Amino acid sequence: MKNLSRRLTLTLALGGALAASAAAFAVAADKDLIVFDWSGYEDASFHPKYVEKNGDSPTFAFFGDEDEAFEKVRSGFKADLGHPCSQSVTKWREAGLLQPLDTSKITGWKDLNPGIMAMKNLATTDDGKAWFMPWDWGNTQLTYNASKIDAKEVQSLKAFADPKFKGRVSIGDNVDDAYALASLAIGLRDWTKMTDDQFKQASDFLRQVHKNVRSYWTDTTDIVQLLSGGEVDLAWAWNDATVQSVKAGVPIKSVKDTNEGISTWVCGYVLFKDAPGNIDKAYDYLNAINDPETAKVLVKDWGYGQANAKGMAGVDQVILKEKGYDDVQKFVDKTLFQSPLPSDLKLKMIAEFEKIKAGY
Repeated sequence: MKNLSRRLTLTLALGGALAASAAAFAVAADKDLIVFDWSGYEDASFHPKYVEKNGDSPTFAFFGDEDEAFEKVRSGFKADLGHPCSQSVTKWREAGLLQPLDTSKITGWKDLNPGIMAMKNLATTDDGKAWFMPWDWGNTQLTYNASKIDAKEVQSLKAFADPKFKGRVSIGDNVDDAYALASLAIGLRDWTKMTDDQFKQASDFLRQVHKNVRSYWTDTTDIVQLLSGGEVDLAWAWNDATVQSVKAGVPIKSVKDTNEGISTWVCGYVLFKDAPGNIDKAYDYLNAINDPETAKVLVKDWGYGQANAKGMAGVDQVILKEKGYDDVQKFVDKTLFQSPLPSDLKLKMIAEFEKIKAGY
């Protein structure tokens, strides 16, 4: 679903060679803990208390998207913690890749946002077992260059398919975000109930968008460069694309109140079933990132929310308003939550999106 700004391209081979070669593609530090993550989350400002206690950051290995990560772990790659998002947690759990979390070892577990924790089959299952610690959450949203596009032109997500934006558009090379956009554009907010006819409508919309796409971005570095360099003016992007572009001095704005709404996702950490490292350090890491102080970094510097409600309550109200978290309820009723999809539907989306990107 998502990636952060310091991109590290992975070309790990699958199969037996995968595990042996993994270290070459990792940021090596504390060898007793391997975190399989999106590039950018190795930022030490997210886990200062882990470093304080253990003397160094964990070792990080990186993936580009969750389907890639799933295949690597299933093929033998070994790590202790992983960082999937809401639409993938069920898939990872049902594939037998995870072990339950011992919540008694997670400080602040009871401080996690009640709304997020109430989501069915996300953090916990009906038997009471916990499998996922929600940590970061945010949106995929309409993002535009305010010096080149008038706000009135982009009040609807259908702008992505408007011929006047031909060659000026970028959306993520990411099937989940692409079909979240398409679902919203056709008026669907619960994509788990997508019918065959709605799937066709959504795919047809993406084909119209494809005609306008200059480039499919792969991570925040890509989309910030595209926006900041003036190559594209309209994007379907994550919160931090706006934050990083504004830091670069470009008048990029995001729209949370389009006619059709926005997409919302929640990501967090899981403990792999065959974790090879130090289990106590795994919980040290979960406690470090779940620390309420981390919310200040996550919101201010990256534009994301922290799942720890106490952490969000401690963020300056001015910053919360600036980043769009001062009144979350105002856009919740117009959001598509990227909840787990039926496997057959997800496979259809993957296959169709590849055809669309190839011009078919």
